[in-house]
Amino acid sequence: MIELEIQALAVSREGLLIDIGRCVVASGYTLQRQRLTQDDHGVLMTMVVRGPSRKQRTLEDALEAHERIVSFDVSPFVEGAPKPHFAASPPAPVIRQPIAQAPKTAIAAAPVVAPAPVVAPAPAVDKPAVDKPVVDKPKAPELAAAPAINAVPERQPEPEPEFEFFIAPRPAPAPAPAPVVLEPFVEVIPLGPDVAAVEKVVPKLTNSYPEVFPRLLTLENEVVDAARESSLMLAGQRTGTWVFERDYANSAKLDLRDAIERIGIPALRALVDVENKGEQVHIHNSPLCTKDGHSGCTFFAGYLEGLLSPAVVSNELSIFAVCCRSWGAGECILALSG
Repeated sequence: MIELEIQALAVSREGLLIDIGRCVVASGYTLQRQRLTQDDHGVLMTMVVRGPSRKQRTLEDALEAHERIVSFDVSPFVEGAPKPHFAASPPAPVIRQPIAQAPKTAIAAAPVVAPAPVVAPAPAVDKPAVDKPVVDKPKAPELAAAPAINAVPERQPEPEPEFEFFIAPRPAPAPAPAPVVLEPFVEVIPLGPDVAAVEKVVPKLTNSYPEVFPRLLTLENEVVDAARESSLMLAGQRTGTWVFERDYANSAKLDLRDAIERIGIPALRALVDVENKGEQVHIHNSPLCTKDGHSGCTFFAGYLEGLLSPAVVSNELSIFAVCCRSWGAGECILALSG
């Protein structure tokens, strides 16, 4: 058996985990953990699956043919630091541009033309007298000399007004969008169940059955985070085995679908609102699966395993969560195979 890490890019998020989960189960693998992240390119999905190494090629062919997957990458899963998603967008650099200020330009004033000088007429020059014979002629009336008329100065042109032209500065470019910071894929290394805490709470679960959820919430708070899911799984197995021995110990062996319909669904309805769809169990409004990211589907998986394992003909019963309310889905879905 090997563990593989599947990284895939898809366009839409709706029902993606259910569709890819079915593809993984049909290829002979079981889902260990998964995560969805929204990216500029689309939806980034990361899955860790477990199954036989000889079926890796079958799994890759099924992913290649799946219509919802744009691209994917399959690699061996390595514990430790989270592996960055191959299709994640790199952070965009922030570019800042200075605001350009245009210099002022001005038109030089036209030169002022000086007025032309006033030119006075030249005075008359008397000619020397010449002796001539005196002839008595009537004297013509003497004309008074006309006064000198000063020349009218030319009209000076008005100086042109001074204009200053301003070039409006260009608007500052819009700031670059802030880079999208992707949430890191934090992988919690799972631990085994806290057996002592489970052994302590199981008698309380059987005594208060079917009112088991207050006890289970207390169990979640008492154990460390890394052992929370495994402890819920063990508590579910112990409770399911107790219910089978109490109510169904004399039942004949059944195939998987009949066992789900006749034993699994009636027993689960004593705890939560469920719906049977073939080899899938849909759980509505699970009190253990809240939107804070804590999934309690492992309790129901363990409960069905302890309840159905002694009732089915097959000895290889596999149960895993396809989707959960804590991951953003509308309901919790458990897929059963065997």
